[in-house]
Amino acid sequence: MTLDTAELTRLDRAHIIHPYLPGSATERVVMASGSGCRLTDTEGRDYLDATGGLWLAQIGHGRRELADVAHEQMSKLEYFTSFWEFSNERAIELAARLASIAPDPLNHVYFTSGGSEGNEAAIKMARYYHHRRGETDRTWILARSKAYHGIGYGGGSATGFPLYHEGFAPMMPHVSHLTPPWPYRTDLYNGEDPTDFLIRELEERIAEIGPTNIAAMIGEPIMGVGGMLVPPADYWPRVREVLDRHGILLIFDEVVTAYGRVGEWFAAQHFDVTPDIIVTAKGITSGYVPLGALLVADQVAEVLLRDHGFPMGYTYNGHPVATAVATANLDLIESEGLLARATTLGASLHGELTAQLGDLPIVGEIRSVGMMLAVELVQDRATRTPLPLNPDRMPHDVIRRETGVIVRDSAHSLVLSPPLVMT
Repeated sequence: MTLDTAELTRLDRAHIIHPYLPGSATERVVMASGSGCRLTDTEGRDYLDATGGLWLAQIGHGRRELADVAHEQMSKLEYFTSFWEFSNERAIELAARLASIAPDPLNHVYFTSGGSEGNEAAIKMARYYHHRRGETDRTWILARSKAYHGIGYGGGSATGFPLYHEGFAPMMPHVSHLTPPWPYRTDLYNGEDPTDFLIRELEERIAEIGPTNIAAMIGEPIMGVGGMLVPPADYWPRVREVLDRHGILLIFDEVVTAYGRVGEWFAAQHFDVTPDIIVTAKGITSGYVPLGALLVADQVAEVLLRDHGFPMGYTYNGHPVATAVATANLDLIESEGLLARATTLGASLHGELTAQLGDLPIVGEIRSVGMMLAVELVQDRATRTPLPLNPDRMPHDVIRRETGVIVRDSAHSLVLSPPLVMT
């Protein structure tokens, strides 16, 4: 039975709770198919997917290669637990592949089903690592305002937007938020060099909490939901130096930035910084099936694996179908040269956005790294005052309806993260 759009919309409104969508909203866009960077809805309308879904469709939509891999693995072994001594071929192969492309010494892999699960696991790993070493007071997590680390309890607490805390309190204790690296917002730094200000603030916060009370700092290398905020080049190396001096672990939340999005396998390589834990998801399968993976440094893994091991697991840890699809996805990213393509195409898109939009009075800045781009919207370019957004007529809605291009609003910016195969 094939349902028409009106009936699908009725059933959707009757039964599905959509994230961030009020019950009063009547419009639905029901997607039916996709190919490359194009999508088609049930009315036959075509769209350019300029956001890669939720920033993840690295190899584009509709790749038969991944469907064939999933079918083959489902026919052989669709699922078995990876708890205790149990494993499977596909999970082992993917773990070895991830270790081969990750910065050394991140040679250990812990699988999850997605980014929110990954950040929960990373925060627990950091606390448990110190606990195992006898430093049981190290419970604090440093994060940043305008950070997004998913919607779990720990990751949601580290997320730096009040929206994600309101109505869910009390949040996880012992989380402290710092100023974000957002060079365009010069008012945040009281006239100082942004990195100098941020490092001084970090040192002061560590002294205030007590360095022996802090387990880790978690941060997106480039802050996605915050508006594709690109830090100064010296920011992460200087943060790493401060944390090392105080025995604080560094967690990179690369749920958005990994697997070619910034022109490298990982943004850690772009910034030439090696964290202790990298959290990944999204692009690991290009969204074809849910999967996440934490890459863990040897010295951290060695402590976690002592005695009875790390006492935390998810039902779908190391899922054989998901890991098979992920390996095939990484093969395509590599064989089709999508890392280099992200750099060259991203630079071309940046140039086009600058040429077409750069002189508009509401455009304050256009920024990008690889295929992560943002157009910052202002009401006054001189004062850099953010453009007030009308919730009933958001820019992304206007653009979708008038041009068929799907983009998103994020922190007074329009953000783009198209598939790396965009043509």
